[in-house]
Amino acid sequence: MPGADAPAAGRGVTASGVRPFSLVGVVWDRPAAELRGRAQVRTRAVGGEWTPWRELLPYGDEAPDPDSPERLAARAHGGTAPLWVGASDGVQARVRPEPASAADARPATALPSGLRLELIDPGEAAAPPPPDRAALRAFPARPVPTAGGVARTGGASAGAVPTAPGARPSAGASRKPPSGSSGTSAKPRPYPATRQPSPATPPSIRPSTPPSTPPSTPPSSALPAEVTKANAARYSAPRPRIVTRAGWGADEKIRETGHVYSKTVKVAFIHHTVTGNKYSCSEAPSLLRSIYRYHVKSLGWRDYGYNFTIDKCGNIYEGRSGGVAKAVRGAHTLGFNTDSMGVAVLGTFSTQKPPAKAVTAIAKLTAWKLGLFKRNPRGTTHLVSGGGNKYKRGTSVKLDVIAGHRDGFATECPGERLHEKLGSARKAAARLQGR
Repeated sequence: MPGADAPAAGRGVTASGVRPFSLVGVVWDRPAAELRGRAQVRTRAVGGEWTPWRELLPYGDEAPDPDSPERLAARAHGGTAPLWVGASDGVQARVRPEPASAADARPATALPSGLRLELIDPGEAAAPPPPDRAALRAFPARPVPTAGGVARTGGASAGAVPTAPGARPSAGASRKPPSGSSGTSAKPRPYPATRQPSPATPPSIRPSTPPSTPPSTPPSSALPAEVTKANAARYSAPRPRIVTRAGWGADEKIRETGHVYSKTVKVAFIHHTVTGNKYSCSEAPSLLRSIYRYHVKSLGWRDYGYNFTIDKCGNIYEGRSGGVAKAVRGAHTLGFNTDSMGVAVLGTFSTQKPPAKAVTAIAKLTAWKLGLFKRNPRGTTHLVSGGGNKYKRGTSVKLDVIAGHRDGFATECPGERLHEKLGSARKAAARLQGR
């Protein structure tokens, strides 16, 4: 990569024969420093050809808040947005400095110190934890017969004396059949380790519109808190399917331990990851593992930045750890990470239309999560800026409850084509809440 004394024409570096990688980005030492130039890369697919030059987009606005320990930590760095390139084994990179303007006294060649190329291998998904063999022994797959012929399993009925798997009952064990049974003719029944709902039973569905006849006024003895709770439940939405961190193979050893929370969630900021659209949905877990490593290992953040991520097929993934139903503070919208959540769609949607399944997933996720905190997806609220290029620190800003990243920061994110879909996402989320 070129240094601070590079000529305005730009210089580059070629690295071939490197270990295979799938994600590439450029980082530098200080997170507050700006890359006054255009970083570009071209990569060689494993066993394939070189790609054209592609630009690495700005990323300083998707970051921890300016005064947060996460951004002030010694290990924190600045960087471009990462680019997904698929399995590759060769790379060329260059930075073309911006020409100085008449009003800018800084030289055109000034580039951040420590400029370097980051090549990320997503690695294999972490192995699932081994089964709890002690729990399996406690609940045998087949019932254990007793002297009286009545099946005895890991869970004993009332009045029965439980026995260890494979053990003979004690002489004093009760053999009295349960009321209504026919003595020793009872059929053995295996005891399930976990009680599961019957698959034939449909899930509870709340009507999408209020009943035509308003509910009667609650008796004077009803507590106000109970009425408030009932009203809150009225505007809830079902939880969508969410792929857990274990499901996409997050390596929990690389992140910081512990979690940071806000008091509530008032706004859902929608992003695009600007990692490109050339990925398959089967590759999404690898892409998430790569972004996770880039956020933690390359940029020095405490964990994955976004609270949730959605792929082009509408799959929803848990992002930053700490509990999907909790107000986990992420690193996604510089200046507005407190009391908000970040939802990123995998891809770049500046000119390309986002898939309908992804927009539907935004509506399902925000309807559920915002409903937990009594937020109307079609409403507005206020957040106090922690500092940024659009609002000064301490400014109270009116925002849509479902907002685009550009609403809180002067940025192109979440892309013009995705941003124009947020209106329909708000309406769909409100309908899912029964509004």
